[in-house]
Amino acid sequence: MDNLVTSNIRQRPIRTLVSVAGVALGVTLIMLFTGLARGMSNDLQRRASNVRAELIFMRPGAVQLTATTANLDTRYVERLSQIEGIEEALPVIRHIFQGNKGFGFEQIDGLPWDAYARMNGISMVEGRGPQALNEVVIDETKARNSNLRIGDPIKPFGTEDYRVVGIYSPESGARVKMSLEALQKALESEGKCTFIFVKLRNPDQLQEVAQRIDRELPGNTIQPTREVFTSFEKSIPYLGVFLRVLVGLAAVVSSLVVMLAMYTTITERTREIGILKAMGASRGYIVGIIEKEAILISVIGLVAGFVVSLIAGYLIHKTYGLVFEYSWTWAVVAAAIGVIGGILGALYPAWRASNLDPVNALAYE
Repeated sequence: MDNLVTSNIRQRPIRTLVSVAGVALGVTLIMLFTGLARGMSNDLQRRASNVRAELIFMRPGAVQLTATTANLDTRYVERLSQIEGIEEALPVIRHIFQGNKGFGFEQIDGLPWDAYARMNGISMVEGRGPQALNEVVIDETKARNSNLRIGDPIKPFGTEDYRVVGIYSPESGARVKMSLEALQKALESEGKCTFIFVKLRNPDQLQEVAQRIDRELPGNTIQPTREVFTSFEKSIPYLGVFLRVLVGLAAVVSSLVVMLAMYTTITERTREIGILKAMGASRGYIVGIIEKEAILISVIGLVAGFVVSLIAGYLIHKTYGLVFEYSWTWAVVAAAIGVIGGILGALYPAWRASNLDPVNALAYE
């Protein structure tokens, strides 16, 4: 039977190639989208976790660090600094802009650079911190992915050129940073920020200080930074729904492609199947041939899909700097969908083939 299955595949290379491509497409979709979602979420979390402030002070409703609205008055910094237990309060204004290669989005932070660098243990690898209104600093990853050096221009707002004056390490928050005043002026948000990092004198008193802030400045959002940093993926609206829909779509695509291929092959092999049945082949034997062929096609499609997704992820990362992190869980899901989709897709054609009348099949032209 195995020789019959492999010979059937070799005799119809175009149909086999189309079937393999259909399965591979489903696997590639699952691996790329889940890998991108996981990679970007973990990348944001890694960068954000390098912030050493224990609390984040925001206006009500601003519950995530991906916000870009500057609606918090910077005068809160002075009031926060006067509360017992707080060592330092740093205002940050965050802006989202389109990537320099026209693909995806990036963040830029406006903040008091010297104080922020001191708080988070950041040092300059090359150059210096931002001083003038048209100066920015970037981390090593941004410099490497975008091929930027000291003195190169960057356009976070699409028109006006800003100049890179420093490259820092380790990565922390947004990869591009400028002075608070510069970003406030660029966004016409003088005296405003997006959130305030709060550094405590004693990190063990986090709950007590948070309660003091709430008493002194009621009606605002106060969150421990560790809670924000561990919930990036959950904070992306409907990401889980999107991934489940994607998985379902991949399963449907794989099943339909295999079913169409198997249905076509039954029509092409009607006479061959009639000969097999006339020789005494049982229904189970016929179904087994069709299902084995579908499984073999699915396995080839799986391998092709994994290879394509790895190569595509690498090329996208090198070209656009997007981060892909593949997981064994999603790889198993993709493999299961590819194989099960192929088996289910071949069921009807296999059943139809097993029920062919041998006399009619032999007379088929």
